[in-house]
Amino acid sequence: MTEEARRVFEAIDALEGISDPKERALAVGEVLKALPDRNKQLKELRQQAVNELLSRDGASLRSVGAELGISFSTVQDIAKGYSGSGKSRPKKTAQSPDASDV
Repeated sequence: MTEEARRVFEAIDALEGISDPKERALAVGEVLKALPDRNKQLKELRQQAVNELLSRDGASLRSVGAELGISFSTVQDIAKGYSGSGKSRPKKTAQSPDASDV
């Protein structure tokens, strides 16, 4: 785990250490309230980083996937801004076969 990620999780874990239940509830509430916007920010940050990796000479979905320890299809989804289930992906439209397919 990277140092930055470890510090984020340590900060979340520190919420448990707040002895006053009112203060603990308020602090956890602040974090929960901000999470949706932060999740969006994190996904965009990851997408930007993946697209930077893909823009390198010789980079491919497979090579970036191997580098990050994820599948090439996950790299593709991140690069296109997809997340979660297939519900957010655009539907494929039925196309007539090209003359080159025949």
